[in-house]
Amino acid sequence: MPRDDRPAKSIRVLLAEDQGMMRGALALLLGLEEDIEVVAQVAAGDVIVDAALESRPDVALLDIELPGISGLDAAARLRDEVPDCRVLILTTFGRPGYLRRAMEAGAAGFLVKDGPVEELAASIRRVLTGETVIDPALAAAALSAGPSPLTARECDVLKASADGATVSDIAAKLYLSESTVRNYLSSAIGKTGTRNRMEAMREARQQGWL
Repeated sequence: MPRDDRPAKSIRVLLAEDQGMMRGALALLLGLEEDIEVVAQVAAGDVIVDAALESRPDVALLDIELPGISGLDAAARLRDEVPDCRVLILTTFGRPGYLRRAMEAGAAGFLVKDGPVEELAASIRRVLTGETVIDPALAAAALSAGPSPLTARECDVLKASADGATVSDIAAKLYLSESTVRNYLSSAIGKTGTRNRMEAMREARQQGWL
């Protein structure tokens, strides 16, 4: 619908999705809704806040896996810097740990991408009225899974372990001693029930703890 034919109070939406085809399709489909207007589209997490400050959306629709920073980290920044913007997480990865982290970051909703666009549009309207919208199956899974057993520092060390980083590399990056890094890694490996740090990192990501 042309901009001039839209209701005077269209819902302004920012869309963050790194896959161009998916982003374009979502923008097109949401744009067909009479009361929704996609006012900004971004492909990376570290530009979300700037785009929101410029376009002043009512709702930010964020993927989790984004270049730069994750949609979850961006949600927390939006909460602090653009508090009037409601955040709805839309992701392929329906992991219980992600849901908990999204709620902690101030997100108003969490949906997986396999739902119809009509349901997504309805969810956008609902979060704008102050409701919290969560995929029912994911909510049940999150309740049964319980909270992450990893501390924030253990998560930091596991994240820094990516791409074959050595203990020395991790220590330098996080300003920790090598013995402290080893202790955190050992603890994370034990808590995830894995055999080494790479397995621990994969398990933590699979559970949505990282």
